[in-house]
Amino acid sequence: MLSSRSVLNVTVTGPHQGVLGLVMFPIITLPCCVFLFINLTMLYTLRSRPLFREASRYVLLFNLLLVDTVQLFQSQSMFLLSAVSFTMLYPVCAALTAFSSLAHCVSVVTLVSMCLERYVAVCYPLRHSAIVTLRNTGAAIGIIWAVSSSHVIVQLSLMLSRFSVADLGVMQMVYYCGKESAFIDPVSDQYDRAFTYFLFLLGAATVSFAYAGIIVAARSASTDKASALRARRTLLLHLVQLGLSMSSTVYNSLLIVITSSLERVPAVRLQVSLYMAVIILPKCLSSLIYGLRDQNIRPILIMNLICQCRGSALHTRTRTKNRTRVQLS
Repeated sequence: MLSSRSVLNVTVTGPHQGVLGLVMFPIITLPCCVFLFINLTMLYTLRSRPLFREASRYVLLFNLLLVDTVQLFQSQSMFLLSAVSFTMLYPVCAALTAFSSLAHCVSVVTLVSMCLERYVAVCYPLRHSAIVTLRNTGAAIGIIWAVSSSHVIVQLSLMLSRFSVADLGVMQMVYYCGKESAFIDPVSDQYDRAFTYFLFLLGAATVSFAYAGIIVAARSASTDKASALRARRTLLLHLVQLGLSMSSTVYNSLLIVITSSLERVPAVRLQVSLYMAVIILPKCLSSLIYGLRDQNIRPILIMNLICQCRGSALHTRTRTKNRTRVQLS
């Protein structure tokens, strides 16, 4: 059934080829690089002060930003590889798909945990410091990673179990690496869909419960109204973020529909818009939500961004001067 160089045919049409693919490089890569720069600066900011390292809220935010940044880098890398029609072995594609699922699962569950933390802070302010401790937060993050890793192990086992070791060494993707091409076994595809639906329902139910609880608590005379209002707005933004993040799981399916029903140029334009809205935007929303709204983070983040930009400009000028001196000599 498999030859010495077996090829895995993929039904997903290549979304980025030729001149259009080259034109899309700067259109998509530049915003992605900007968001990566902001996320990395935000990560540095969250580790630069004891206030951020010792508060459970910011520890959870650091964990969320870390996996979002990794997802953003991997998504852009996979996009660039598909744009240049780079092919890879099926086991490599399966491993990358499973790693993407790991980061996505950790991101969603951490987001839900942050909503619960805000719920406890508003509804049980006197018990918040006893419930949400650094130790409990570290244990929660460990459980999140353990559960997500077990899901990925099962997912990877289902993807690779139907092939022998010899077959895996020669199976190569024809064009595109994504869930639709990695989940060639119906069982692995059904498992992924079931887990995705469960994750979405769990997240939506938890955020809705926390939001309703904060609304009820806000009516109490003992509740800080300003704090409750900020928490409600934060939870609404997290709900939008959750929806965008979960919609990224059907991105490749949307690509199939778009490429089969539209002409090439309109299809590429729509794909770029979807990629920015569904893949890129959710990965930088945390930096925007907390970087712009949090009074503790905002001044330090702005200062770090300015310092980084000035440092990059100074480094560029120094390299230019050195090159000029070398040429003159």
